[in-house]
Amino acid sequence: MAHTVFIPVEADGAETRVAASPDTVKRLKGLGLEVVVEKGAGLKSRITDGEYEKAGATIGSADDAGKADVVLKVRRPQAAEQKAYKSGALVIATMDPFGHEDDVKSMAEAGLSAFAMEFMPRITRAQVMDVLSSQANLAGYQAVIDAAAEFDRAMPMMMTAAGTVPAAKVFVMGAGVAGLQAIATAKRLGAAVTATDVRPAAKEQVASLGGKFIAVEDDEFKAAETAGGYAKEMSKEYQAKQAALVADHIAKQDIVITTALIPGRPAPRLISADMVKSMKPGSVIVDLAVERGGNVEGAKAGEVVDVDGVRIVGHLNMPGRISASASLLYAKNLYAFLETMVNKETGEVSVNPEDELVKATLLTHGGSVVHPAFAPKEEPKEILIAEKGSDDTKGDA
Repeated sequence: MAHTVFIPVEADGAETRVAASPDTVKRLKGLGLEVVVEKGAGLKSRITDGEYEKAGATIGSADDAGKADVVLKVRRPQAAEQKAYKSGALVIATMDPFGHEDDVKSMAEAGLSAFAMEFMPRITRAQVMDVLSSQANLAGYQAVIDAAAEFDRAMPMMMTAAGTVPAAKVFVMGAGVAGLQAIATAKRLGAAVTATDVRPAAKEQVASLGGKFIAVEDDEFKAAETAGGYAKEMSKEYQAKQAALVADHIAKQDIVITTALIPGRPAPRLISADMVKSMKPGSVIVDLAVERGGNVEGAKAGEVVDVDGVRIVGHLNMPGRISASASLLYAKNLYAFLETMVNKETGEVSVNPEDELVKATLLTHGGSVVHPAFAPKEEPKEILIAEKGSDDTKGDA
């Protein structure tokens, strides 16, 4: 019997994205799955119930969650949602588990197989499933759009009969996916762009987009990238040297966009209050890491604050500010992952614990927390050493 996939309205009212698009609904139906979309689930992403129905979905209610074999979500399910799902259901979402270990445990206790999409490994096979990249790309774009909206001058250089308007100076801190898109977008708008990052590979990437790279290039810098391509947390000494290098540079900038994040850790502090005060009135700072504590001293989550004429933008859920595009990409990420677990002949979904994608993303399964980063640490077992002269050594299995 074909399994059922449920797409809910996100419980967080501030979340504007949805976990399926009409295209992915059609593809899920093509795999032999039944699809139920909660009424109004896509409205904040400009997707009507009628579009889902046309793609083959049934429009249902929140009560249908308890009948589903698979639940596709944007955010980690809240406690009430977890209780509504049936034991054994697969829940695929951006789980944000660090700092929320109790929620991970409760998903295990509910008997859910919970997958954290942000843990998808950086391998060729998984590129189409990489929610961090798809959403960060849009966040970087939106950061520049928001900065330009707050900035009270033109972005490109303009030469007119009345005089010349200089190009805005934009400094991007962190040249990962979001940072690189911010660089590219700012360049398209005509800004003069500089950027910095602690990863050596970023230097060439920044240059390829027309930006100028700025960093302390010492031995620590040369070893500052993990095997997965993420930035490592730098030493206090390096951070001090980097801060000194960029302090004078920031004072000359019109717009600064910070994007630095470290998986599972608070965001590094890149801009101090003194650096903010050194900027000209009318300057703008956009902190894309504000949800993880922020890169900027004085940034407030969900607010735009003014510090001596410098505006610090701390919008939450930046991809959600461009939800129509973000949902299309996110839905494709989830579909690509779920497809790997579907028997196309029967329309049934099963979990293979030996699959490398499952190993990397599975948080809870069979009533237990199974991800090594969150699973309870076993107590050392007592080893009983056989007495001298014995033929066997006995111990606890």
